[in-house]
Amino acid sequence: MNYEIILATNNKHKLKEVREILTPEGIIVYGLSDLGLVPEDVDENGSTYYENALIKAKAVQKLTILPIISDDSGIEISALNNEPGIHSSRYAESFGGYSKTFEHIFEILKESKDRSARFVCDIVLLNVDKKPLLFEGIVEGEIALNTRGNSDFGYDPIFICNEVGLTYAEMSEEEKNIHSHRAKALKKLVTYLKVNQLITKPIHHHH
Repeated sequence: MNYEIILATNNKHKLKEVREILTPEGIIVYGLSDLGLVPEDVDENGSTYYENALIKAKAVQKLTILPIISDDSGIEISALNNEPGIHSSRYAESFGGYSKTFEHIFEILKESKDRSARFVCDIVLLNVDKKPLLFEGIVEGEIALNTRGNSDFGYDPIFICNEVGLTYAEMSEEEKNIHSHRAKALKKLVTYLKVNQLITKPIHHHH
């Protein structure tokens, strides 16, 4: 008996990442397009990651009784007063893309001794409990001196994860799926589902 869950996104990259982490736990993850769900456009105008994730999840909740997960995440750079945070993708758009944004960040950080940063991911789970459930993953790190690695997803090339000493973009997918902020939040979600016996660990048959 597999546990089915809907990820409130049409972002293929995000869906792939979440599937890689949840599928081995016996959880089937559907993207919105897999089920033909088209939620109305929502304004992600929350003041926290949690509020933004909840706004996205609630739009999907009108369309299904299946469990829904939605996430919101961002990078917080100490020298920028923890900006861009919840505005991380809009911030990059405002500079006309990530490479220009990185140049801007590097320029600011030249003046600063503090290169510390962190990535935060909040995952909201709906349709399981009466109230929305929140799972948060935080990864401490720092901003690299230049872009590193071959993935060009978001802020991955400039964020060095302290645990590993590599940027997200330098890590293999396997490494990132252990150490990323989203992975940490998803691990908490899995633990919750196991503790409440909503999922059981799949039995591996040895051939």
